[in-house]
Amino acid sequence: MDSGAVATHLSEKGEALSFRREESSGAGITHPASVQQHRWYAVHTFPRHEKRIREHMGDRDVDCFLPVYRMVRRWRNGCEAQVELALFPGYLFARINPENRVRVLEVPGVLAIVGAGREPSPLPDSEIEALREGLRHYNYEPHAYLAVGQRVQIKAGPLAGWTGILVRKNGGLRVVLALDQIMQGVAVEVNANDIEITASVGPRTGLS
Repeated sequence: MDSGAVATHLSEKGEALSFRREESSGAGITHPASVQQHRWYAVHTFPRHEKRIREHMGDRDVDCFLPVYRMVRRWRNGCEAQVELALFPGYLFARINPENRVRVLEVPGVLAIVGAGREPSPLPDSEIEALREGLRHYNYEPHAYLAVGQRVQIKAGPLAGWTGILVRKNGGLRVVLALDQIMQGVAVEVNANDIEITASVGPRTGLS
């Protein structure tokens, strides 16, 4: 398959479907240029549909990342249960070739791929991987989006170099990271020894 064929197959909705039929024909060949163009994008979804959309993307062989956190929910009958919720309600991340974004936009419950105008805006691979790795080491929870205020810098761990706003909750310290592109915030539980006050905004305040 030459580069012209790739462009033709991915330019419009119907042609993207044609491209998928070729993939399912058993050829098993992935064009090198297509692999290189795969980037992470924020996907806006209907609230509380994130897990179902993740499953649909898996069925379509779309690389998808849904950050989640756990909390204890008390029901009206007094019972308590631990539930898993989306860390950024209404958002998840997909790694795709932007020319083939119809594969994501066709998923039921997907509203849009976040970007400028009609063009999706890619996210740095390093920041998605840092967020993914951070979930294994820190306690995360949603937080109101904050854009200004006293800032600190994380010195150690997967999020080293990121800056955010220091807050206190239940006697502990949390750094609120602002994900500007999707207007979301996330609070990361940290140790005092792992942060330092910074007078200026650092180079990595979140996904940008």
